[in-house]
Amino acid sequence: MRFILHATLVALGVLSYAPPAAMAQTYPAKTVRVIIPWPPGGSNDIVGRLVMQKMSENLGQQFIIDNRGGASGIVGSDLVAKSPADGYTIMVHSTTHVSNPHLYGKIPYDTMKDFVGIAPLARQVGILVVHPSLPVNSIKEFLDLGRKRPNQITYSSSGNGSFVHLGMALLNSMSNTKMIHVPYKGGGPAAVAIASGEVQAMMATVGSVIPHINSKRLRAVAVTSDERITQYPQVQTIAEGGVKGYEFTAWIGALGPAGLPKPVLDRLNGEMHKALKDRSVAEKLSSQTLDPMFMTPEQFAVRLKSDYDKYARVIKETGAKVD
Repeated sequence: MRFILHATLVALGVLSYAPPAAMAQTYPAKTVRVIIPWPPGGSNDIVGRLVMQKMSENLGQQFIIDNRGGASGIVGSDLVAKSPADGYTIMVHSTTHVSNPHLYGKIPYDTMKDFVGIAPLARQVGILVVHPSLPVNSIKEFLDLGRKRPNQITYSSSGNGSFVHLGMALLNSMSNTKMIHVPYKGGGPAAVAIASGEVQAMMATVGSVIPHINSKRLRAVAVTSDERITQYPQVQTIAEGGVKGYEFTAWIGALGPAGLPKPVLDRLNGEMHKALKDRSVAEKLSSQTLDPMFMTPEQFAVRLKSDYDKYARVIKETGAKVD
């Protein structure tokens, strides 16, 4: 009897143990929920939908987008931090994720301990746009007007601590200008706000304002990268416009709850790389200056830590804060 019981327990143990290779091969066995902690229409949403749609096609399982905007991504991030670490709830977020802890006195999770980076997906470049009612056509004219009208020019952002917010805060700091920050709940609403004339300027992600620039509802005056972009080669860089040393680009990436099994982490990373190499996906991303960006989980972990430290410095230097 004792032998039979022992044999039964061993058999059950074998059945319940899934070798790492088997775990990777069987994942995903059901629908994966993809939290995007921003409203639809912004760059995070654009990247997430393009990449996850291709992954759904490649893997034969649905990667369903769930937009959970609020508090500069904190609401959706908290949901992911508290989800099971099984690969069936992941997140697409931006560098705002590593700036939030430096801007908010208290957030309901530990940014560096409660998440694991799966893979960066795209590089973000910002573009300074103004409403046509503002009488400027270049970055120099914009900054000159800002100095003449301190605290009179308003600019929108996708939320406190976002790439869009900090890019403009850094510009104000380096150019000795003072402008009024008006945060919105995502890049889409912020772009609509400036296009309608609610605010006068925005350091937008390129993809969120291309339709407005092309229809001349907005005027582009500078880009945040260290070289001009192919989509708008006539638009100067901010450094070219007189703010020497200015360069501010960021990423959009996929993260999961801490403790994600290594086989699942590696499978997700590999499948995201495969999706980014797809010509159609790459072209659609690059057309909006969301250039495909890839790293291993180990490389992304290093980037997350370095950006966490970088944003701490930028926030301290600019005096940016939650308004």
